[in-house]
Amino acid sequence: MSRNQRLIVIAGIVISAIFLWLAFQGLNPAAVWSYIQQADIILLIAASVWFFVSVFFMALRWQYLLRSIRPVSLPQLIQLVCIGYMGNNVYPLRTGEILRVYLLQRNQGVPFARGMVVAVAERMFDGLVMLTFILVALSLLHIENAALQSIVSVGTPVFLIALAVFFLLAARPNILRRIIALVTKPLPGRLSEIAAGLSEDVLLSLEGFRRPTDLAGTVLWSYVSWILHSGVYWIVALAFGLQLDFPTTLLVVGAVNLAGLIPASPGQVGVFEFFVVVVLTAVGVLEAQATAYALVVHLVIWLPVTLIGFILLARQGLTISAVTRARELENKAVTS
Repeated sequence: MSRNQRLIVIAGIVISAIFLWLAFQGLNPAAVWSYIQQADIILLIAASVWFFVSVFFMALRWQYLLRSIRPVSLPQLIQLVCIGYMGNNVYPLRTGEILRVYLLQRNQGVPFARGMVVAVAERMFDGLVMLTFILVALSLLHIENAALQSIVSVGTPVFLIALAVFFLLAARPNILRRIIALVTKPLPGRLSEIAAGLSEDVLLSLEGFRRPTDLAGTVLWSYVSWILHSGVYWIVALAFGLQLDFPTTLLVVGAVNLAGLIPASPGQVGVFEFFVVVVLTAVGVLEAQATAYALVVHLVIWLPVTLIGFILLARQGLTISAVTRARELENKAVTS
């Protein structure tokens, strides 16, 4: 891990600690634990199972993104999605993305640069869905909350600018070619050739966004998968006796995932709990109950997929050390 990466990791841990302090300051731990004890365990198990329904559709979305590069079977992609979740949950710097792209290259022959472009595209579509959830929910619920408004006011322009640039480059590949040509012109011959080869991989990866059927399928399954994912939050709310309407559930999901733009420790520890509590207390839920809910729903979406991700990683012939060596795997994949 480079010095800059170590600094980012340390900053993420500090940020998580700050948000944990904000989420738990002044709370009575006994009251939080009492609410957790009252949760319906059967519904929590049902929520854990339901999570994997959304994983299926996330893999289906990934299949559409890859169609212009190489067809990959859905069972293979479901495994890689689980491994990606596991990597992001236990290791900093979005290592899960690198692990699954590396495995996509090793198992399916998809060039690493193209796989990374697809991974970035997924995050763009995720951001689009989260932004939709937040804006629709806020318009229906009329919640006035400074923390939520800050997510919208800061996250929205950053995301929209990135999304506009992404689709501009996808629709007008020659613009990217000209930019790359300007950047690589001063480079020595060998480096210039490598940069040109990588840039063509990127351009080929963007081809799917110029095909209406692939783009429509990607958008459709993005919304379907995240709406189903929101069902996990709703089922856990039922386990706690919380009668949350679906707009509030969408607001919770949108807030915690758009807040993922904030660099934090693996699994969004602290940041996740803080924004769940912010949303629920804004709609009248007691703070201790909201905190108990935040802790449990985070565990439900973190623990099962992390355990299954480790098992699937082992079935790929890799051990937990592969997670800690993810950056080396990235360099190896790019070099090859």
